[in-house]
Amino acid sequence: MVSTGDGPIEVRLRGEGPLVVMLPSMGRGAGDFELLAADVAAAGYRVACPEPRGLGASAVPDREETLSTLASDVAAVISELGGGPAVLVGHAYGNRIARMTATEHPDLVESLVLLACGGFIPVTEEMGVAMRTIFDTRNPPNVRLDAVARAFFAPGNDASVWAGGWYGSLARHQEQATVNTPVGDWWAGGTAPMLAVQPADDRLAVPANAEALVQAVGDRVEVVVIPNAGHALLPEQPEAVAETVIAWLDRRRAEARA
Repeated sequence: MVSTGDGPIEVRLRGEGPLVVMLPSMGRGAGDFELLAADVAAAGYRVACPEPRGLGASAVPDREETLSTLASDVAAVISELGGGPAVLVGHAYGNRIARMTATEHPDLVESLVLLACGGFIPVTEEMGVAMRTIFDTRNPPNVRLDAVARAFFAPGNDASVWAGGWYGSLARHQEQATVNTPVGDWWAGGTAPMLAVQPADDRLAVPANAEALVQAVGDRVEVVVIPNAGHALLPEQPEAVAETVIAWLDRRRAEARA
């Protein structure tokens, strides 16, 4: 548990070594990183997965939420765990929080890994409808699962692994933070080096987002495309994601030692 002025944050910890903090997708919890966190910890890193506020024992604060306030929570976690600097791994919505943290707390961030990064190219109306369908618990389970498959998974991949784990109140809370924060405040990720892991079949954070990031920051970002994966990415291609992330971490650690 990490104590903050806005209430405690529950953090799942495993492994020893340089600190890696993982931030999950919109409306979802730290459990999404179970496999990746285990692989990264086994590779010699200390992995911290904070539960978003409102899940587990992470308290919901009485405050006007922005990406800046969410970034302050990440900064509090890093400071509690030794001050970093940490590598931040943000999946989907988590990449926005990661980039805001790097912008406002650069001394705490070594680099960023952006899994399925979006936020610049607006989602289509079809995908907007799918997202609303997923979070509306009045819809039958099969209807919601069909929306999960269309929005989050590449054709032919098993969406049933993400049939659950959707938290509408958390998603609304996070969406308000997005509305309250201009894209330009976080898009460039401060001055941190970045790895953008782009799912080839992403329909929510389409590849044009990664292309726009390259145009904005140049060679400060490296892009790796993962085939046969949609926005969910983590349950679709766990081995490819782990291999890509660990290669980045190992390279950054080797460069720091040189």
